Amino acid sequence: MYPIKFRPILKERLWGGTKLKEVLGKPIDSDITGESWEISTVKGDISSVANGVYENKSLQDLINEYPEELLGKSVVDRFGREFPILIKFIDAKQDLSIQLHPNDALAKERHNSFGKTEMWYIMDADPEAELIVGFNRDVTKDEYAESLTENRLLDLLNYEKVKEGDTFFINTGKIHAIGAGVLLAEIQQTSDVTYRVFDFNRKDKDGNLRELHTELALDAIDYEKKDDFKVDYAVGKNTANEMVDCPYFKTNFLHLTNNLEQDITKRDSFTIYMCVGGSARIQTGDAEESIQKGETVLIPATTNSVRINTSNAKLLEVTI
Repeated sequence: MYPIKFRPILKERLWGGTKLKEVLGKPIDSDITGESWEISTVKGDISSVANGVYENKSLQDLINEYPEELLGKSVVDRFGREFPILIKFIDAKQDLSIQLHPNDALAKERHNSFGKTEMWYIMDADPEAELIVGFNRDVTKDEYAESLTENRLLDLLNYEKVKEGDTFFINTGKIHAIGAGVLLAEIQQTSDVTYRVFDFNRKDKDGNLRELHTELALDAIDYEKKDDFKVDYAVGKNTANEMVDCPYFKTNFLHLTNNLEQDITKRDSFTIYMCVGGSARIQTGDAEESIQKGETVLIPATTNSVRINTSNAKLLEVTI
């Protein structure tokens, strides 16, 4: 096995823009592309291999054929032959809807799906760009419902100004929205279950208001104000700096100005590198693959060591 790259799955969105094309070099004609799904086994959106001897094979076919070799025994023991995370780049030209995601128990009961815990790494942000993350004070379910009726939900929300490098961890149940002018990398559980609660009264291209999930959201929201979302991480060069370590994924930040060799023999998991700045060449044994800003590569679990050749690269390293 070798470093595997996949063709991006590009998604037009009402709120999308042109940064995925202009900043990350994605092959896009549309001016409203909001998402590039980099590695996915979500039904209907399964990634296909773009390089090497497995070219044109789907990720799911590879997992079915080589489950432990690709994912790692510990990952297969937990998730079976399902890829447990979804990797994306997101460009918000307009504000995204205000939303939240159910936890595993609710998602399983209602949708036969995983919940959706996620993290965001800000790659680019316009001046004054911001996110909505959580409430600005503790609220009750009744207060929240009343705010929707009276069209004043925005008064209850917490706003965070953002810049490149800022990182946020979004627990299930936390109300949130990506603001206009933000380009980010997203790592999340494999799930496409979202409860949209407010969409600024926007209409889609056919003149229709988008569906809201008001009732479903009521029992899924965490109504407490919690300052648990901003990730404080070291930025030491030429080493792996821990960002997030949760039950669903682990993410490190690597700012490399020299080549780096990593022994990953004991990892028992695949490794994903998302390039969020610069470029590098990822070498495993005799195989080598280039990666540049806006690209993603998957390292199979059977890999014993990885050599990253670069003079300047910023990478998110993701494992289970």
